[in-house]
Order: sequence, then C-alpha cells, then structure tokens
Amino acid sequence: MNTSLFVLALLEIVLSLVVSVIIIFVSYKIMKRLFFASEDVKGHNMAFSIFTSGVVLSIGIILSEILPTITNVIRVATTQPEAVDSFQIVQYSLLYLGIGFLISILINASVFLLFSILTRGINEFKAIQQNNVAVAILVTAILISITLIIKDGISLLISSLVPYPEVSNFL
Repeated sequence: MNTSLFVLALLEIVLSLVVSVIIIFVSYKIMKRLFFASEDVKGHNMAFSIFTSGVVLSIGIILSEILPTITNVIRVATTQPEAVDSFQIVQYSLLYLGIGFLISILINASVFLLFSILTRGINEFKAIQQNNVAVAILVTAILISITLIIKDGISLLISSLVPYPEVSNFL
C-alpha cells in the first residue's frame, strides 16, 4: 500500500468535505440575506427551493474544479519540500477559492443579465419570491448551463497558478 498516496487521498476527502460545507453554508446565508430574507426551504415557496438548488449545484461544479488543484499544491509541497511551505499552501488555497468566488459572482451576474435581456419586464427576484416556478426553472437552467460551459476554463486558470517546481530542459 502506498501510504503517502493514502494519506493524500484522505486529506483531499476531508478538505473537500469541510471546504464544500463551509462555502455552501456561507453562500446560502449570503443569498438568503441579500435577496430572499423572508423565504425558506420548508416547501412554502417551491421556486425558491429550485433556485437555491441551482445555486448550490453551480457552486458544487465550481468547487469540483478548484479543490483538486488545492490538492495538487499539497502534493507538490509533500514531494518537493523546498517548493512550497505550509503558509504558501494556505495562500494558494485562499487565492484559488477567491478566484472561484469571483467567478461565481460573475456567473450569477451574467445569468441575471441574460435573463433580463431574454424576458423584458420580469423581475426574476420578485418572480421567485412570488413562487413563480417557471422563472425559477429557467434561471436555474441558465445558471447551470453557464457554469458547465465555463468550468473547464476555471480549471485551466486555477491549474496555471499551481507552483510547480522548475524543470530544466536537457535536450
């Protein structure tokens, strides 16, 4: 058994679980406080539940592109101890999560802009607050579609920032 790989896998699982739970919790609280203070997911407003599910799925897709890169930084640190120290691992992790947060905001803003352009005269926030399920499904579908389209770009951007050690070219 490869002990270092096993430990790295356990670390990735724990890190992914903890970071995902924290980010989804914070995102839900921010969204609820800013846009839907009076709504809940108890079933009274199905549109809010659908929209919230789409936001959580979008965040999960973005995190699934970021968290493996954080693990790569940890892997570089364990295999090349002089390349990255613990403080730098935290710095890179926060940088990657910050980029993911900014991209999430960009995706959400573009979804609402696109929805506003497509449906003149409909305020999506008010429609969702008034339990308009059709609007919630359409906004959620646009959100997930844009997230799926942009996820590979997020992965490439984040991967380009990994501090891999320099390799000399002998040829």
